[in-house]
Amino acid sequence: MKAAIYHAFSHKEAKDHDVQELGSQRAEAFVRAFLKQSIPHMSQEDCESHLQRKAVILEYFTRLKPKPRPKKKSKGLSAKQRRDMRLFDIKPEQQRYSLFLPLHELWKQYIRDLCNGLKPDTQPQMIQAKLLKADLHGAIISVTKSKCPSYVGVTGILLQETKHVFKIITREDHLKVIPKLNCVFTIEIDDFISYIYGSKFQLRASERSAKKFKAKGSIDL
Repeated sequence: MKAAIYHAFSHKEAKDHDVQELGSQRAEAFVRAFLKQSIPHMSQEDCESHLQRKAVILEYFTRLKPKPRPKKKSKGLSAKQRRDMRLFDIKPEQQRYSLFLPLHELWKQYIRDLCNGLKPDTQPQMIQAKLLKADLHGAIISVTKSKCPSYVGVTGILLQETKHVFKIITREDHLKVIPKLNCVFTIEIDDFISYIYGSKFQLRASERSAKKFKAKGSIDL
């Protein structure tokens, strides 16, 4: 028991460590009192039998690192929620042609910068390719052909573009919703006229920028 729990300092060791020398009986009494105070739930016999082992395993609690919680991405509104809230509806008092003329001027400057100035010697094919991928909000657009005769001749500033329709404000302050399907549109800027075949143009504005349009000789309505 003594050899397993403690070992008395020699006179030299006690002097080097500045420890007061105690007799073996007092040292053993001190150890017993310390153990009784530290582990009062164990009897003296259990404590002695436990300490007779060569290895004393002390309890060690490992602190588990908290797992990082995945950041919740803020979910935007669904298409149905946007429709129910009528976020993209243009109020009647805002359906005025003159109100969107500054938007048209901004769009013209945007296209001139996109096409490097729209010079007279600019290739029409290059302008056509640029317009197919450009943002058309603010352009003056006209319906030149359609299977529905009432759409032909409608001209105005493009306010909204969805996958299937153009929303146009006319000079008479009428908001027209023109389907792309079975319609041919023209856009004119600085004497350049570009044709858009709506049946092949049924894409969202964000999707058109990444789409590759193929040149075709003739396209039916």
